[in-house]
Amino acid sequence: MVSLMSRLKTTKMVNSVSLIRQMSAKVMTEGELKVNKSSNTNKEVRLSYLDGKDNGIAVLGLNRPEARNAFSKNLVAQLTEAVDKIRNDEKVRVLIIRSLVPKIFSAGADLRERFEMTEDQVEQFIHSLRSFMRSVETMPAPVIAAIDGVALGGGLELGLASDIRTAASEAKMGLVETKWAIFPGAGGTLRLPRIVGPAIAKELIYTSRIIDGEEAKNIGLVNHVVKQNKTGDAAYHSALDIAREILPNGPIGVRLAKVAISQGIEVPIEDGFKIEKKYYSELLKTQDRIEGLAAFSAKRVPIYRGM
Repeated sequence: MVSLMSRLKTTKMVNSVSLIRQMSAKVMTEGELKVNKSSNTNKEVRLSYLDGKDNGIAVLGLNRPEARNAFSKNLVAQLTEAVDKIRNDEKVRVLIIRSLVPKIFSAGADLRERFEMTEDQVEQFIHSLRSFMRSVETMPAPVIAAIDGVALGGGLELGLASDIRTAASEAKMGLVETKWAIFPGAGGTLRLPRIVGPAIAKELIYTSRIIDGEEAKNIGLVNHVVKQNKTGDAAYHSALDIAREILPNGPIGVRLAKVAISQGIEVPIEDGFKIEKKYYSELLKTQDRIEGLAAFSAKRVPIYRGM
């Protein structure tokens, strides 16, 4: 029995290393997009706004198929530009981040580009990537990451920076940087412990372990896991369902709840109460609060205007 368990563990470890190498090799061997090409020629990020009953939902799609959505300087610049645009759009009530590349969320760093950088350039790039992740995390509207495929390294860090994560059961996730003698540098060492707990986070990072959607759900890494569908976008549809549940609610209440939660969990509970009180006081001055009370009294659906 011991021998059998050892063989199973060894097989799992070999498979994980094989997957990492396949992702990395693909990124390193494929052609590299140039940063200065026009957005019409090489648009690696697609930002769309849903309409009809889904009005208020924005979808940010990663679209760098030849490098499996690996984070290059160009991709990070386009993502940062898109996120800045969404941040300043009060009409956006929910943001969904997804991949437009089948079976891939993001393979992480663009190792070919990284190999050609000097130490100073690497440090500068990591700073820009870290700033982008922080911008996602502090987005006023809720952010949902739909993980329908492989999310390794920085790809998973993008998911960790989101408020809510959905995943297909067959998706593969891991912070695998220690395999390459580094460690997660875009917030992974900070966010993963806060989500799954320090002990589990340490185990996952130290071992560079890759887990599937079911395992991710079991440890609390993702909120929902769904069986993949024929079109390969089951996690996206799960994210869309959650976004539709958020839409009818008061947008100011949702946004301030996000701030109160995000800031409150970082401080002792007594200080957290002060934060909660501060943002609740802001709600008292809004027209939406009055509309909510009026709708409740009249037994009708409220119409919130974000005011």
